[in-house]
Amino acid sequence: MYNTLTYGDLGKAAKDVFNKWYGFGMVKIDLRTKSCSGVEFSTSGHAYTDTRKGSGNVETKYKIYNYGLTFTQSGKLKASYKWDCFSLGSNFDIDFSEPTIYVWAVLAFEGWLAGHQMSFDTAKSKLSQNNFALGYKTADFQLHTQVNDDTEFGGSIYQKVNEKIETSINLAWMASSTNSHFGIAAKYKLGCRTPVC
Repeated sequence: MYNTLTYGDLGKAAKDVFNKWYGFGMVKIDLRTKSCSGVEFSTSGHAYTDTRKGSGNVETKYKIYNYGLTFTQSGKLKASYKWDCFSLGSNFDIDFSEPTIYVWAVLAFEGWLAGHQMSFDTAKSKLSQNNFALGYKTADFQLHTQVNDDTEFGGSIYQKVNEKIETSINLAWMASSTNSHFGIAAKYKLGCRTPVC
């Protein structure tokens, strides 16, 4: 059974090479546990060493395997459904002054991926995000492109060279600017728990 990605997971492997192990000027913590009944609890947070400001998150996740449903409770209420070649999800921001509804869908076919994400601001009765993504994924290679609100454009390439080496290229630009962003990153595992980025 092919497990279709969520919209937030599209291009994640390339983003992780750039972001996951780089924490200059920052302290990160990520704790996870699972109860005997299958309920997952996770706590994460970060603090900047120069400003001493930080934030954190506590999340509870429960899966109903018979129906392919996952419920997550945090500052947002999330629900998602995954099937062989399709995944669908929604988030509801629990801010009663300005509640926002997020909806996403991803289709997969023979390694090709297409996704759409949008958010609706209920206080303003207005679509506040409209994002599209296309990509291709194999076991050791990923290509990802996205368009956010018809103004931000980007793409990434991820290659897992072998069990120890991962590489990534990232490119982004905005319609309102002539500037573009380009990056190359690599990760090398010295041992099972010691990466060098």
